[in-house]
Amino acid sequence: MGGAPTLIHQDQQNGASNGSELKDGTFQTSTTIGNKTYVIGGADSETLSIDVRIFDKCLGEWVNPTVLGTKPLSCEGHSVVLLKDRIIVLKKNPKPDDHTWFLEVDTQYVRRQKKKLGTEVVAWSKGVIGNVEKPVVISGPSGVGKGTLISKLMKEFPSMFGFSVSHTTRAARGMEKDGVHYHFSEKSIMEKEIKDGKFLEFASVHGNLYGTSVEAVEMVSDAGKRCILDIDVQGARSVRASSLEAIFIFICPPTMEELERRLRKRGTETEEQVLKRLRNAQAEIEQGKSSGIFDFILYNDKLAECYDSLKKLLGLDGYVTPPPNPAAREFNLPMDYSVCKLDDRIIIYDNSLELENIIMLDVSSLEGGAPGRTRGLDFIRMEQLHIQ
Repeated sequence: MGGAPTLIHQDQQNGASNGSELKDGTFQTSTTIGNKTYVIGGADSETLSIDVRIFDKCLGEWVNPTVLGTKPLSCEGHSVVLLKDRIIVLKKNPKPDDHTWFLEVDTQYVRRQKKKLGTEVVAWSKGVIGNVEKPVVISGPSGVGKGTLISKLMKEFPSMFGFSVSHTTRAARGMEKDGVHYHFSEKSIMEKEIKDGKFLEFASVHGNLYGTSVEAVEMVSDAGKRCILDIDVQGARSVRASSLEAIFIFICPPTMEELERRLRKRGTETEEQVLKRLRNAQAEIEQGKSSGIFDFILYNDKLAECYDSLKKLLGLDGYVTPPPNPAAREFNLPMDYSVCKLDDRIIIYDNSLELENIIMLDVSSLEGGAPGRTRGLDFIRMEQLHIQ
């Protein structure tokens, strides 16, 4: 990483810093938390790129942290604001949907990764305006009817729900398209992303990896839809252990005899395959009922009644009209601004205009976080405050 730059002690007002430009053209901010100073910034040949270094006062030396999450694209500078366990980074002259990022330094996810990796860890998370409904994880044994229930949801509420696209290291088959049927990936790349915590769940099948990435679920949410994950109990266990906040539902048959009748009625498996599915189903049902993974258990005796119960759990009973369009997820920050912090609000001053032209960023209702998005940002212009 080269020689350590001179540590600039900036004017931090209530945990906020608007940064400094060094003699070599490097723009950086420094934020001190306990005995560690987090220096964010750096420069490449054309524009400033966001990098992270840590100065440990106890060790008296610079530490190279393991940086997890998706690193922000280069920018022309930034301001930072310290929250309890993360640092907000507001980029200068950004795109309307790319101005707010979070560098997590002591969140539960970061602490877990530090313990796992045995190194200093920080993690990036992109900030997003507004909130979304929690994803829905639906599990159940083969033949229980969960696919039929999901299909009914998708048919009745086509604009509300969406599926995440899984990743795999196997080659595409026939007419399969990358990003539509699967995200086709090199094994080495997927293994690294799994190691970096970018996958909610994964499994090896016949020498190929399959899995659900955090980004795939976030993309469904970015589109304004509620993500449905149709995965087995082991996958649900992995998702439950991740940072994703979701609703977990297990679909159970009324009896094992009824499940056997349904499997045989399909007529798609040999006798050996039917018996194997029944053995697996028994184990899955025991885990589904006793593992503490699932929030709700539904018994699919009569399909119509089970579907009504599923809709009720998701708050869709009596639903008639389509939901309103989601709030705008883009916001234009001034070209040149400075920031300060007031409780759970960040005040953004447009340096090119009068002081009464102010933007307030409310961060009191944040949800999610690394390795996915941080949602719940609320930007309010000063004129909106006057109207209210």
